[in-house]
Amino acid sequence: MQEVQHHPFEPIWDNGSRILILGSFPSVISREQDFYYANPRNRFWPMMELLYGVKLPDADARILFLHERHLALWDVVASCRISGSSDASLCDVVANDVAALLKEAPITRVVTNGQAAHKAYQRLVLPRTQVEDIVLPSTSPANASWSLDRLCCAWAAALGIAGF
Repeated sequence: MQEVQHHPFEPIWDNGSRILILGSFPSVISREQDFYYANPRNRFWPMMELLYGVKLPDADARILFLHERHLALWDVVASCRISGSSDASLCDVVANDVAALLKEAPITRVVTNGQAAHKAYQRLVLPRTQVEDIVLPSTSPANASWSLDRLCCAWAAALGIAGF
């Protein structure tokens, strides 16, 4: 049996955050690099670059970008047993205290990155927050049926980006 993994980093948010983007649990590469969506094959950061017309070369630029765009970033899962980076293998899941974050920040919209994040949110977080999430297609490389352009189109509306 796998040992329990704990989420290795804090949420990114500030008092200006309006939209909370929640993933499921960091990949092995993200856990090793101590930052969200660090796997170069994950399309999250390339998608954000296309959607907002910016370059985000490193963690510092990405954090500043999130603050400037009033976006918060976290994951639903605080701890779990997981095989590698496979969301399908998540078990013994304990949720992060998203309700506490929603009380601190002026967040008005919650977006989940993929079905695993959505299902965990619905089961473990929604009963405490009563804030429905908008489920979007996963940016994970495992979601190969969605091209980067298709992801951008799906995410643009939820993030309030007109004309993409």
